Amino acid sequence: MRTTAFLTTLFALLVGNLCGTVCSCDAQERVVVTDAAQRVVEVPSDPQRIVCLSPGTLRLITFLGATQKVVGVEDFEKTRPTARPYILAHPELTKLPTIGPGGPGSINSEPDLEAVLRVRPDVIFISYMERGNADALQKKLGIPVVVLTHGRFAGFDELMYDSLRVAGKILNAEKRAEEVVTFVEGVRKDLRKRTAGVEEGKKPTVYVGGVGYKGIQAIESTDAAYTPLEWVGARNVAQQASQKAHLFIDKEKLLQWNPDIIFIDGGGLTLVRQDFAKRPEFYRELKAFREKGVYIIFPFNFYVTNIDTAMADAYAVGKILYPEKFSDIELRNKSDEIYAVLVGKPVYEQMEKDFGALGRGGEFPLEGMRP
Repeated sequence: MRTTAFLTTLFALLVGNLCGTVCSCDAQERVVVTDAAQRVVEVPSDPQRIVCLSPGTLRLITFLGATQKVVGVEDFEKTRPTARPYILAHPELTKLPTIGPGGPGSINSEPDLEAVLRVRPDVIFISYMERGNADALQKKLGIPVVVLTHGRFAGFDELMYDSLRVAGKILNAEKRAEEVVTFVEGVRKDLRKRTAGVEEGKKPTVYVGGVGYKGIQAIESTDAAYTPLEWVGARNVAQQASQKAHLFIDKEKLLQWNPDIIFIDGGGLTLVRQDFAKRPEFYRELKAFREKGVYIIFPFNFYVTNIDTAMADAYAVGKILYPEKFSDIELRNKSDEIYAVLVGKPVYEQMEKDFGALGRGGEFPLEGMRP
């Protein structure tokens, strides 16, 4: 009986949606795009009702300044701690109707069809969905489905830029898409220019632990291509183990590397503290812990990459590693400048409430640091 009731409800919603939403767009100007799954999709130009499914999608739409068109969000977007600046800047999004659970496990999964249909979207934006699955979803719902992507994990590459441009074309925000691309590239160039003259042999060795990966992680979780380190040309010791992105290492390997400076992702700080309490002797063998060379940076891998926070972290890392080259940078102000450009509001203060001051260091376990 429950199955029959569900199918009846779904059919009613589908019929209502096809008549009330898709058909109402027939008279509108249409636009044809090629999405991240290399699908050619025809959508209404400048749709007024959209939804964003899967990791990172809502963030890209926020960068385009189109949150007023979003008519429903995933439950995951309503969770805390909110290390997602786009939600901190637009808390009104969390008051919208729920369109399904979302979360990291939602990639390439069929969404809650009934919940999506209930909010009557003109266009569905979804990230990381394979071509066949996207085609099937579009056919099943009778609503255009546009696949977007953030590109390589924490990469901010042309794939992400292309997705911004595709969404911008649909949402009448093409100029804004180019502004975002120009801003991100401007930050990248500024960081590289500041650190270009530093001799490799004079750079301290560094490691980042507690990097979020499908949830919070401890000291063993790191990244050989960690963007804040890459963008300031840091000597990331994890590259000795792999040239790939995320990886888990053995603690003995960390002892072997014994880096000069260790950064801890604020999302994993609690787990690192707990492990420190259990095994203080291990941590005291590490030079960085003995000599107060441990620093906290904001977590940026939360429902895929928060580009704004990664850039703020990069300035913090640069200021710690090469203080003379970042002497003009005040981290709070620079962070808020980045947040204001990308998500529309300065949210550093709220991030600090959850994770403590960006770039704070000292004697571990850094009492008074949150969380």
